[in-house]
Amino acid sequence: MRRPLIGITTYHRDASGGRSRFHVPTAYVDAVRGAGGLPVLLPPGETRPAELLDVVAGLVLCGGGDIDPAQFGGPADHEAQYSTCSERDAFELDLVCEALGRGTPTLAICRGMQILNVSLGGALHVHLPDVVGESVAHRVSREQHAYHAVRLAPDSQLAVLLGGQDVRVASWHHQAVARLGAGLRAVAWAEDGTIEAVELAGRPEVVAVQWHPELQFAEPDARQRRLFEDLVERARSVARQA
Repeated sequence: MRRPLIGITTYHRDASGGRSRFHVPTAYVDAVRGAGGLPVLLPPGETRPAELLDVVAGLVLCGGGDIDPAQFGGPADHEAQYSTCSERDAFELDLVCEALGRGTPTLAICRGMQILNVSLGGALHVHLPDVVGESVAHRVSREQHAYHAVRLAPDSQLAVLLGGQDVRVASWHHQAVARLGAGLRAVAWAEDGTIEAVELAGRPEVVAVQWHPELQFAEPDARQRRLFEDLVERARSVARQA
């Protein structure tokens, strides 16, 4: 059976080292391949995302730099902001709206969950420690992730998928959901109350988590692997119907 094409968004343009490039951490690609999908990278800048979604059967909205607070009416110029990119914001907001419109299976990770929330009219905390303090380490630094506990709503799709209500997650963010977008429901929380996952009413093909399951793909209990396997299986069904 042919592997379904899974689109993976990339980071913004990076001009460091004298050569401009698009890139994405290899863990996203490895996780999609490991789950049985055929990964293809979707760099920002495309003005007709519908053409991309005509080709792929599933979508991973990956993490990366901050969303510009102008996109959700947040305060500008916070000292902790980094790597904002209007080109990437515009592309991903258009892409996720198009994906929602056609029912494309989507796994939204970290920034990806924030993009989903903003696309539906939600807002973000621009720097989470300002709101909840640092009792939970949501990241160690911009260069190093952390691990912490998350509690899942027992009646959530995510709890069924992960096989329980308590999980340990790889965390690497400093922005987070402040106000939920239309139709979204919080289904997971850190111990400090930070929203760690959301579900969209009536849309089981959309899975959105604030943590980084790609960094835990190879863990022995395989719980985070199931997020990618679910995406690929749903994408395979879409590809069969095409």
